[in-house]
Amino acid sequence: MAESTKISSVFSQLQSQGEMAFMPFITAGDPDMETTLALIRELTTRGVHLIEIGFPYSDPIADGPVIQASYTRALNAGIHVDDIFSGIESLNHDETPPLVAMVSYAIVLRLGPENFLDRAKAAGFSGLIVPDLPADVADELPQLAGSRGLDLIQLIAPTTTDERVGRILKSATGFLYCISLAGTTGVRDELPEELKGQLDSLRAKTDLPLAVGFGISRPEQVEMLRGSAHGVIVGSGIVRHLESISKDSTTADEVVNAIGEFASEMVHAVAADDR
Repeated sequence: MAESTKISSVFSQLQSQGEMAFMPFITAGDPDMETTLALIRELTTRGVHLIEIGFPYSDPIADGPVIQASYTRALNAGIHVDDIFSGIESLNHDETPPLVAMVSYAIVLRLGPENFLDRAKAAGFSGLIVPDLPADVADELPQLAGSRGLDLIQLIAPTTTDERVGRILKSATGFLYCISLAGTTGVRDELPEELKGQLDSLRAKTDLPLAVGFGISRPEQVEMLRGSAHGVIVGSGIVRHLESISKDSTTADEVVNAIGEFASEMVHAVAADDR
């Protein structure tokens, strides 16, 4: 039996209570690292269960225009991997939920996989998602991460073949990031009808929790996933709030509070069905 991690413990506790997990996504350094840390603290007080933190990259994989724009803003402001690690390390991790790094393998490779994982662990991350993980290191990186107590969360899309799903299930830990639809991230009005069947098929193959991302932006979308998914991930629906800092006269404090209010609504939505 796999050793319990901070991430798996969160899902186990929620499942025992009949609840789902809510994991918001934010881009590190958008518009600056100070605001990112303020957001993490705000989301923590709002009771989110995990937080996904994007490492800005000039050629993001599968990210829609909203998140791509946030990466561009952060890079233009001069964000560096060192800034992300030092900022995350400054947090009180006895209080924060598990933090998950969304990072391109190009960044991991540039720093060196073992060095990156050591720094991620020291900073306080509990796991990472590498959306462009090459097939030739798909076995090595999970082992390196696991030896440091880090979960390597892997993505499964509607287009993922059965053969590849089998390979992913052998090395994935923490939870599975289930992409709700083919294409890039972004806010959408409806989730595809076939999603529930895809999730039910995965549940028959693995005990790993299933968290659904891409296209989720409203509390009412949670209900169609109840009973099939163990968690929901919201990215573009949150990141677009940050655009208003540069486009409008909205202050960072106002945006942080607005995102906190939205997070509260989502936390309530994923609570037990008999709430």
